[in-house]
Amino acid sequence: QVQLLESGGGLVQAGGSLRLSCGASGITFSIYAMNWYRQAPGKQRELVAGISSGGTLNYAESVKGRFTISRDNAKNTVYLQMNSLKSEDTAVYTCNARNWGRGYDYWGQGTQVTVSS
Repeated sequence: QVQLLESGGGLVQAGGSLRLSCGASGITFSIYAMNWYRQAPGKQRELVAGISSGGTLNYAESVKGRFTISRDNAKNTVYLQMNSLKSEDTAVYTCNARNWGRGYDYWGQGTQVTVSS
């Protein structure tokens, strides 16, 4: 079965950094667009960053210049490097694997990121 397993979340002070990882199994990783979403308490889930199967990058305006998404197809893993963290980055971050052409859309369980000011 398909599994997306996030790791790397935690508590960090404002201005600090974290790197999230999402390991995928049960899918042909290289043909999926991989995305990171986040949801803060009382807010809607939002797309933070995405990387297509071809390597095209996409970022929310609020994280441009601070966050970097990357993927390692050999390791079936997508990363989110988060620098200069702000209190408003506090949220549950969830990994998503998507292949619209084949109608597939998978989600991880999420990892909590808390930024203290």
